[in-house]
Amino acid sequence: MKKITAIIKPFKLDTVREALTSLGIMGLTVTDVKGFGRQKGHTELYRGAEYVVDFLPKSKIELVVADEQCDKCVQTIIEAAHTGKIGDGKIFISEVSKVVRIRTQEEDEEAL
Repeated sequence: MKKITAIIKPFKLDTVREALTSLGIMGLTVTDVKGFGRQKGHTELYRGAEYVVDFLPKSKIELVVADEQCDKCVQTIIEAAHTGKIGDGKIFISEVSKVVRIRTQEEDEEAL
């Protein structure tokens, strides 16, 4: 099993969720996060004062999928989150050794 963590622009969240749902993904976790990469923030003007915004708002999506679904999910996230502009985000993939559904005690792929 693989854990896919995607950091994307917040306005692309619904598009990505709908695309993953169309693949049959039943569950995912979304967290509002802040961060920066090559964008390195930006300056804004508020009530005549200029200030630097170091951390930009992003959405973090986490899901665990079977190994054979991983590549398709990653490609779907890329297509749905892509704008072609800096700050589109990143996807991280890691191994998951075990999953347990608390309610039924199902394990591994049965628990997904």
